[in-house]
Amino acid sequence: MSLRTVSKLFIITLLFMSCCAQQDEWIQLFNGQNLENWDTYKPADAGDISLEQLFSVVEMDGMPAMRISGEINAAIGTKETYENYHLQMEFKWGDEVTTKRNSGLLYHGYGPYGKGLGVWMNSHELQLWTGNMGDSYRMGDTYCQIPATETDSAYYVWDENAAMQDIGKNGVTKIVHKTEDLEKPVGQWNVVDLYCFGDQSVHVVNGETVMANYKSGKYEGDQVTPLTSGKIQLQSEGGELFVKSIKLRPIETIPAEVL
Repeated sequence: MSLRTVSKLFIITLLFMSCCAQQDEWIQLFNGQNLENWDTYKPADAGDISLEQLFSVVEMDGMPAMRISGEINAAIGTKETYENYHLQMEFKWGDEVTTKRNSGLLYHGYGPYGKGLGVWMNSHELQLWTGNMGDSYRMGDTYCQIPATETDSAYYVWDENAAMQDIGKNGVTKIVHKTEDLEKPVGQWNVVDLYCFGDQSVHVVNGETVMANYKSGKYEGDQVTPLTSGKIQLQSEGGELFVKSIKLRPIETIPAEVL
């Protein structure tokens, strides 16, 4: 083998390794120390409980974790906006329950806090509520299309072989339910993966795809315009939640094995 050939192979190897490194480079949304890269919000009429009580960093199972108390409905959201990404979050429920073990991973958030149910930004939701983990919900003035089957009155379930349904405030429903319950028992760590690319998003719960959303949009009057980026929020909504890791990395497509 000539020296020139060896040099070319070396360069190709370096380029390949660089490309793989870029694809595997995660952006840590939780830095393991504090919440300085997050904003927090509670409604004005929420009472005397402080934002520091609602959202904090604690040690859980020997590692730092974000604690969301769930005592009242409130929000914690990224300062930055994101698009075309794979997000992965590892979390579990705590022992304290105010109303029910409910929360959500909200994405493509835009506008002021309070537009969604008086608390959260306009956004899409990957539901974390126990028994409903992976469901898809439209928060505020958002819209999408989902292939879904109506099983009984106003109850829709994702079915990739079904007809597309309009989902949102002017659609057939605001929520479409997952295909199956893959949540782990309370006290065990769950992993959810969220893939967003262009106007599509996919919800994955503990390694299994349970929901696909298409034609992401937002209402501007009666018109729907594209919604392909935004902030990421987590809900305080009734149950104590610990987040050990939440990170994302850019993608150039949704992997075929996921969608």
